[in-house]
Amino acid sequence: MIVMNDKYILAIESSCDETSASIIKNGHEEIATVVLSQMDTHANYGGVVPEIASRMHIENITMVLEETLMKSNMTMDNMDAIAVTYGPGLIGSLLIGVEAAKTLAYIYNKPLVPIHHIAGHIYANNLEKEMEFPLIALVISGGHTELIYMKENYNFKRIGGTLDDAVGEAYDKVARVLNLPYPGGPLVDKLAFEGEDTYDLPIPLDDNSYNFSFSGIKSAVINLRHNEEQRGNEINLENLACSFQNRVIKILTKKTMRALKEYNVKNLIIAGGVAANKGIRNEFVKLCEENTINLTIPPINRCTDNAAMIGAAGYYAYKLNHFGDLNLNAKATDELH
Repeated sequence: MIVMNDKYILAIESSCDETSASIIKNGHEEIATVVLSQMDTHANYGGVVPEIASRMHIENITMVLEETLMKSNMTMDNMDAIAVTYGPGLIGSLLIGVEAAKTLAYIYNKPLVPIHHIAGHIYANNLEKEMEFPLIALVISGGHTELIYMKENYNFKRIGGTLDDAVGEAYDKVARVLNLPYPGGPLVDKLAFEGEDTYDLPIPLDDNSYNFSFSGIKSAVINLRHNEEQRGNEINLENLACSFQNRVIKILTKKTMRALKEYNVKNLIIAGGVAANKGIRNEFVKLCEENTINLTIPPINRCTDNAAMIGAAGYYAYKLNHFGDLNLNAKATDELH
């Protein structure tokens, strides 16, 4: 039953290699979501090929939207607004979603709500339980490593972020060094649990800032493997994965827990594709229990890119009248504010 006061957001996400649409009610209730992943296609190339990704979005977007509406037993007339990821991401992929959203907004005379991709990842947590403020959000994915302070809904203050490689990017590059197939991040995590911390790797950017840098540890892994092979020594892949993952966990937890203390915050949310990492999850659960911090991490299927998170964020942006117009354009890079 559709109640007049309820707000339904149709959301579109196409920032990388997932074509997704979702209908979200009141910012926290998922009515229907469809995610069409291109992972199997890009695995043939060892990573996402932007031109192929955008072509596949063109092929899939109409079908994904139609299937979402069919699953929900709703029509466009029931929607209060159209939310869409405008950036950051692969520009060709983003453009497909943005153009689809603008077309629907124009045809059906609905408000258009542009959503920053990181805001979407953060609001994936609102689909699990209503977010409590103030909070610190750690967003970790293939393209992002960000620490965000939020004193209230849809109020973002970036307190730190990566200076180079994002943490997920570092995982994928290390996976290649270990000759693991794409996507390699989950496989590095799995290997890490089978090995021991025996390799001497640096803790990346272990300073007093809230910034991160993973290019150094990635290079250290590459150099270590090269040097060991030059000496005729065999690399223990499980141990190297364990040593790498332990350093990453060390710096992510150290800076995040310090931020919670400095900002006097008792609520932590972790979001993004790398939030699915078992090693990272386990350590944060332990530390938050020890320090009486309320921790929220989305289930695995909401860590990766999906339109449900865009719809959840879109509801709060809609309430604040954060609307776009038909001149809305995609942005490959953009700060969250």
